Amino acid sequence: EVEKADFMTKATLASGAAWSPNPKNPPFFLDLTVKGGVWQPEIAAKWAANAPLAMLDQYIYSLRRLRAIGVDAGTQEGSITSTTRQLHEALERYGIPHAFEIYEGNHTNRVAERIEKTMAPFFGANLEFPKATKKR
Repeated sequence: EVEKADFMTKATLASGAAWSPNPKNPPFFLDLTVKGGVWQPEIAAKWAANAPLAMLDQYIYSLRRLRAIGVDAGTQEGSITSTTRQLHEALERYGIPHAFEIYEGNHTNRVAERIEKTMAPFFGANLEFPKATKKR
């Protein structure tokens, strides 16, 4: 059934799995912010606490130690676009170098192109792998 679900349903389930897992709540083993039509404030608080902008301040030291950070969003991604822009602005305020782009598109319509033309070159330029050593 999940395979046939729309994008927002899948995104909501993914958020629940990441931010409010519950091993005693089958079949998905997660809690959602609404249960039986009733808002669940304690679950919503977990989701809010895990939002990247909410967590940013406590991880500045670790973010400064990263070799590279890249963030992007499509122009047609609604709140994702504005949140990504806010993340960029926060990183700028902290003086943390990063790549940032708002591209023409939505969350799914240019995935292959974005991987080929943006992600792969970004990782290629910024990841370092140890040289393989020959076994004797």
